Amino acid sequence: MTIDVEVRDPRLLEIVSDEPLRRVATGFQFLEGPVWHPSGRHLIFSDIIAGRMSRLSAAGDLSVFREPSHMANGNTYDRQGRLLTCEHATSRLVRQEPDGTVVTLASTYEGKELNSPNDVVVAEDGTIFFTDPVYGRLEPVGVPRDVQLPFRGVYRLGGSSNALSLIAKDFEGPNGLCLSLDGRELFVNDTERMHIRRFELADGVVTGGDMWAETVGDEPGAPDGMKIDSAGNLFCCGPGGVHVFDDQGLCLGVIRTPEIAANFTWGDDDMRTLYICAGTTLYHCRTRIPGRPAFPG
Repeated sequence: MTIDVEVRDPRLLEIVSDEPLRRVATGFQFLEGPVWHPSGRHLIFSDIIAGRMSRLSAAGDLSVFREPSHMANGNTYDRQGRLLTCEHATSRLVRQEPDGTVVTLASTYEGKELNSPNDVVVAEDGTIFFTDPVYGRLEPVGVPRDVQLPFRGVYRLGGSSNALSLIAKDFEGPNGLCLSLDGRELFVNDTERMHIRRFELADGVVTGGDMWAETVGDEPGAPDGMKIDSAGNLFCCGPGGVHVFDDQGLCLGVIRTPEIAANFTWGDDDMRTLYICAGTTLYHCRTRIPGRPAFPG
């Protein structure tokens, strides 16, 4: 299929290729959490409702990676190449060790269960940031159960004590998050409020949190997965597909998707293939500017 873009600024065409949007695999229930392994040359992604994580090789072979996945959502790698996963059904953030063992990194805050960790990112110094909305306690993408925390927070895990700390609790639906190229800013979107906020990071202190941009459009979709490419352009799921912002928060346009886009990542050897999880289908298209690998490996 021909790639369909809504151009709001001609600079979009310097970022997005005119090569077609292609269907890679379909027949899933609710795709999320794609992450590319640069040296393993494979893509891991979640099917939340099916409770399964899949692996797509560079050759295009599809296999089951983890089942059950406890309704896994967002995934990323830490600086050592270990897979971190947000689990809806267990309200845990977990890490898979090299021997395949899965260990819990976070499951409670001040003695109460986390809501349902949703998405996760790792800074260069190893600090982990993740969002914790309530979606994993709601059908169909979670297990219905009462919440224990009175807020929907954004957390940091790391530092000398490796302690879990709350950095914001004034979100309605904290979801996708990503770090700036220099690691000094953290962007977090709010699905319910349809906007993106920016925090400043310095010497272990988090400040700011003002609204940075809004995802505007009449099509179905809301802020969800979010990442920054190697030139500093921010991509964020939103109405109609994947919205592309410049480094000042101006929306340059939208990569339209046939189904509601939930998350995406760059992959392949040149990091210019954008894999998009949208509803029941994994799509990909090409970009002119590469993305960034989740870790240096």
